[in-house]
Amino acid sequence: MNSFTKVNSYITRTDLLSLWDFLTNQTNMEIKGKVHCFFEQSGVFKNEFKKLGYHAECYDIQNNFGQTDHVMDLFTEIRGGYAGEPSVFDAISKDDLIMAFFPCIYFTGATNPCYYTLECTNYRKLTMKQKFDEIIKRSKHRNDFYELLYMMVGVCMLRGIRLIIENPYSSQHYLHNNFLKEPSFIDKNRRMRGDYFIKPTGYWFFNCEPTNGQSYTKPQKELTVMKCNGSNKSGVCSQERSMISPDYARNFICDFILGKKQKNSQLTIF
Repeated sequence: MNSFTKVNSYITRTDLLSLWDFLTNQTNMEIKGKVHCFFEQSGVFKNEFKKLGYHAECYDIQNNFGQTDHVMDLFTEIRGGYAGEPSVFDAISKDDLIMAFFPCIYFTGATNPCYYTLECTNYRKLTMKQKFDEIIKRSKHRNDFYELLYMMVGVCMLRGIRLIIENPYSSQHYLHNNFLKEPSFIDKNRRMRGDYFIKPTGYWFFNCEPTNGQSYTKPQKELTVMKCNGSNKSGVCSQERSMISPDYARNFICDFILGKKQKNSQLTIF
């Protein structure tokens, strides 16, 4: 046994974790109150927060999974909160955290651009006037969602409420160079943390900062967005495309919100 082996035989995993914390200088988020999962009816993130010991609740207008604790029109609540009227935000404090899976139907870059051209396949049987009508109608819907997103961020920033927004992201995404700021970070391959999809996703942190963990898990199954069923209702995201695996939710929470080390965490100073 050489001298290098002798020295390193006394270095424990605990020592390495302490050194990692020191070198990365991470400040972990302390959640003394509740976690409010907006626009999440599946309960995946909610249940992973609960497993970690936090009081978490889901809010959505639908309850197809039986996991929505508060069935409500969040758009109405956001408008009311921004206008200073009674709203769901009145019961949320600075000790809480909102994680909002804001509807991406009018923001995504994968298919959205084609809906604003006359060559869109969905418009092939329409007259020229009807095509313009459809484009203008979709533009108005997108603007409504865009305003609601700003209102939600405004309410949280004005009240000092911590907020994390999730949305699929690409260079064609409507919020790219067209929002308050660029994402705090982009998870370019969610499968590395155990999700079903690769689906690059942006996360915006307001009134808080992300930590930087690296917990990797092999996904239990792999899906592709383009092979999933779409939504039958305008303005509502596809349930199948929106599914998130429990492994990904747990790894995300530990890596980027709590700064919590796991058995599958990899140590790095980069």
